Amino acid sequence: MASPASQSGVAYETKAVGILAFGFGLVGIDRFMISAMFPSIARDLNLSYQDIGTITGALALAWGVSAFFMGNLSDRLGRRKILVGSLLVFSLLIGASGLAAGLLALVLVRIVMGLADGAFTPPSILATLEASPPQRHGRNLGIQQMMLPLFGLGIAPILVTQLLQVVEWRLIFPIFALPGFVAAWLIHKWIRDPAPGEKAGHVVTAGGHSPQGTFGDFLTVLKVRNIRLLSVGMLCWLTCLVTTSAFLPGYLTEHVGLSPIQMGFIMSAIGWGAAAGTLLLPWLSDRLGRRPVMMLSTLGVLVSLIGLSRALSVSELFVSLFITHFFNFALITLTVGPISSESAPPSLMATASGTVIAIGEIFGGGIAPMIVGFTVGHFGIDHMLWLPMAAMVAGFIVALLITETAPSRLKSI
Repeated sequence: MASPASQSGVAYETKAVGILAFGFGLVGIDRFMISAMFPSIARDLNLSYQDIGTITGALALAWGVSAFFMGNLSDRLGRRKILVGSLLVFSLLIGASGLAAGLLALVLVRIVMGLADGAFTPPSILATLEASPPQRHGRNLGIQQMMLPLFGLGIAPILVTQLLQVVEWRLIFPIFALPGFVAAWLIHKWIRDPAPGEKAGHVVTAGGHSPQGTFGDFLTVLKVRNIRLLSVGMLCWLTCLVTTSAFLPGYLTEHVGLSPIQMGFIMSAIGWGAAAGTLLLPWLSDRLGRRPVMMLSTLGVLVSLIGLSRALSVSELFVSLFITHFFNFALITLTVGPISSESAPPSLMATASGTVIAIGEIFGGGIAPMIVGFTVGHFGIDHMLWLPMAAMVAGFIVALLITETAPSRLKSI
């Protein structure tokens, strides 16, 4: 079988990035479409803010655990098998969220979906990088990663809030099953796994490594200073993402007093801002370096979160939220993609990405919303932004300590 490098050049690169971007967009819809439905679901199932935090955190915890194990497994079995399998599970089970009759059932369904979505993430990142030359890592991964916020946080909130005007929330989930089957077929048909020797051509800073088993591989990647720092950084970025996506609909409708349609429009700012930032800033990091772009982005998120906490009009809220995730999603993309893969041994790139995702999801995506849910339940929804603000202060320190990995910057040193 021809390798990606030999069969391809730009043609395979373009095709692979496009297919993987489409698949990741569907993963984004699955994860975030429920956020715009939370006010309706909460009324129907009598859920509290703490319950919403539990639902959100349960999916993130499952995502993190799955990302770690499946990232390592894809280093051993290849990317394509894991990608196809995860999309098939996703497509078969997405409609089950609409069958939930209470909190426990909804949590269990979202855990299963988190396992499928988490399994897709690390191998999709590495398949994108393996189809790309080092000088286009940031650009191509930005294209692939931007589809999650564009589909899940940009288009889905508007689409879902419009559909809620004509159908109940339970009937919305099954709509997205068929595109998942299409994406699985496209990946099976077109995506190819590179030979082990070709993987090394996609990294420039890491040494070699012989696989030792999942736990041994985990310890190996954690010996890399950048991977430890990126794991802490991922916790910070996901604290911001999950807190705003899960609790902001309630904040906008109950605290600010906006209508569901206005709320859906403002929530879409997460997706539009994230898509723009994910596309532009990792591409810029190919030229300026990963570290300066990360430092700029953490400051941008912190300033815009402060603006969001003081905004009241629809336009102010939209712009503040847009800027917040313009920078925040760029941080996520740089963290799980170029920097982790450029820091890791070639045979453990997906393990490195999966480790960073796992630690970030478990603590930032899983535990943080539970803490925020408890805080909101006891002190009020207007206190929801304090935790992500604190996380960004810690994130700036992480960005200061990161070792530069961009090939263009290393060549100039």
